[in-house]
Order: sequence, then structure tokens, then C-alpha cells
Amino acid sequence: MNLTNTSTEILDLGPVAAEMARLAEGVDDARLGDPTPCPAYAVRDLLAHVVTLSTAFRDAARKDLGPTTDTDPGTFTPVLPDDWRTALPRTLDELVAAWRDPAAWEGETRAGGVALPGAVAGRVALNELLVHGWDLARAAGREYGSEHGPDEASLAASYGMLAPTGDDPAREGLFGTVVPVPDDAPLLDRVIGLSGRRPDWAPGGAGRSGPVSG
Repeated sequence: MNLTNTSTEILDLGPVAAEMARLAEGVDDARLGDPTPCPAYAVRDLLAHVVTLSTAFRDAARKDLGPTTDTDPGTFTPVLPDDWRTALPRTLDELVAAWRDPAAWEGETRAGGVALPGAVAGRVALNELLVHGWDLARAAGREYGSEHGPDEASLAASYGMLAPTGDDPAREGLFGTVVPVPDDAPLLDRVIGLSGRRPDWAPGGAGRSGPVSG
């Protein structure tokens, strides 16, 4: 996993944030308890996590450091706010705007209690939205991506961050153990495999473990 890329190239989080908002809008209240590809998260927990991480990375971009950026997400279980249907799209819009400021990609910041170069934090934020957007789509039995398909620039950025490096060829995934996926698989499937998920995961239990055959 490459977390050393300190290039200040500005990546647009707009497409992955818009896809997250689209998928969240389609979640029925009756489905909030459904499972997701994250074993510890039901749909409501996943949405709560996205609200929390969007707030944290928005503040990380602004260099507005404090409780939202300094708390390890592994130390608490986020609770889905009652107003999440309005809070989530608003926070996603703020996140996108914050990372469109070139200053966000420069210098140092913090997220999850970890000090990071701004350029790395921006890539992590993009990857979190992409992978968790896919989680939400899978939980609902929907396809990830707009009518034009997944955003290729975002996929390439996530793949570049998650791919094994020369000095860490067998590393664990950012979210779990890497799932082998064929080299000729779609880029989205390869990103998802690198994140520790099976691309063929389904709510009924198919694709929960083991390598993906070619």
C-alpha cells in the first residue's frame, strides 16, 4: 500500500461523493439493518461511519484539527444521526469543496489521530468513499457507478494507493487481507480485491471468503 505519495496533484472527490450520495438516497429505512461487505457493519453502521469519516476528512482538508480529526475510528462505534438523510449529502458537499482547495493538498494534517501529508489524506478520503460506496451498493444489490460507470480517475487513484509496493508485496489490505483477483478483471474489481473484499460479495452470503477465480 502506497501512503508515501506526497504529490500535490489535486484529485476531485466530487464523483465518488456524488455516487455515495446517490446510493445513500436510495436506502430504505427498512434496509438499515441489512448486512454489508464490512462484517462488523450493518447498513446503518456503514452510513454512520461515512458521516463520521466525511466530517473528519473535511476538517483535515481545512487543517481544522481537533476531536473530529484526532479520534481513532477504531475506538468507538459511530451512531447514525436522525437527520442523516440531510446531514450526509451536506457533509459530502463540504468535503468535496474542502479538497478542491489547493491548500488542502499541501503541508501536514491529521485524520483518525494520525499525522499525514495533506496529499496522502486526500487520497485516503477518496479511497474511503469509493470502497464504502461499493459496500453500500452491494448491500442494496445495486451496481456501483453512475449510468456512465465508475469514475476511472478515482479508480486509478485508489488502485495506485492500495497496490502492493516493492518492499511490501504481501501486505494486508487497508480494510482487510487482500483477495486475489485476476489481472484482467475490471479495475473496480481489482481495487475491491485490494481493499480486502470479494467483488462477487452478495447479501445472501455468496462471495464472502476465498480467492476469486478467473
